[in-house]
Amino acid sequence: MLTAAVVTSSYDIDPRLLRAFTAVAEELHFTRAAARLYLAQQALSRDIRRLERELGTELFVRTTRQVALTADGERLLPYARRVLAAHDELVDAFRAEPRPLLVDLNSPDLVHERVLLRARELAPEQELMARYESGLTGAAQSILAGRIDASFGRYGGLDARLRARLDSQLVRYEPMAVILPEDHPLAGLPEVPLDRLAGERIYAGAGNERTPEWTDLAARLFAGRGIEIAPPAPLAVGKEEFRRLMAKYRHPVLAVVDFPAMPDCVTRPLVDPVPLSPVSLVWRKGLRHPGLDALRRAAAELGAREGWLARPAGAWLPEGEPGLPAA
Repeated sequence: MLTAAVVTSSYDIDPRLLRAFTAVAEELHFTRAAARLYLAQQALSRDIRRLERELGTELFVRTTRQVALTADGERLLPYARRVLAAHDELVDAFRAEPRPLLVDLNSPDLVHERVLLRARELAPEQELMARYESGLTGAAQSILAGRIDASFGRYGGLDARLRARLDSQLVRYEPMAVILPEDHPLAGLPEVPLDRLAGERIYAGAGNERTPEWTDLAARLFAGRGIEIAPPAPLAVGKEEFRRLMAKYRHPVLAVVDFPAMPDCVTRPLVDPVPLSPVSLVWRKGLRHPGLDALRRAAAELGAREGWLARPAGAWLPEGEPGLPAA
């Protein structure tokens, strides 16, 4: 049994080995876990074997097709997470001064930038550094790996295993929109009723492993309305690539109303009903940093002043969304 092995072991377990174990346990894939830790896969496998020797038990069942936790692996995981959280807290407590807070803005969204700018005003002695990870699922992996500290996005759309290790604060109900080619039949409307999109294929990030929470939101919104999600397409980075791919595929794109203007396209709010994308500030459970405190105050302050948490009458939200207050 794991308990007996730990009691009789003469070793002090290296937190590095627990970090390796936790990464594999969460990814259930050695290659992804190694990439997350910036390790060679061979080195990661060696650390796991060493930990298993020290504990006197197997932690994973490995086959050519999959990796799964053993019963002892399942038992160890919550202990490992608590040890690592305490270890990180200890390191932070004895820093000479708080390290920079790395804040992923996720997309070129003015709302996220405004929150960051206000946080810098509230805590000018802190260094809050912007990053651009693109997609909350991708950013969440980086948060848990310690590469960034916070991000923005649809917390309720994350896998439950990720949410269990993250905290969140609702920032805004962001009205959704559709980006259309300038010559699209609906481009002349000031607003686009959802039922006018019936029969259309809308691009919503399908196939992008960093943004499944956005594709899931689209699937929920389109269900029963005769709207299809466009198949995977190359990820456009930059306005010129967006222009080229829009001209080639001509699929309207699901977005939010504050999405930056794109060349040769128009952005139209969606209505009847107004669909809302719930955007939260997300960070690792147990993270303590004065920059994070400032970021949370800034989000709350701007949200109250700008009415970001107001819901238009009859607005649409994904049903049963985790992390949202009751209506």
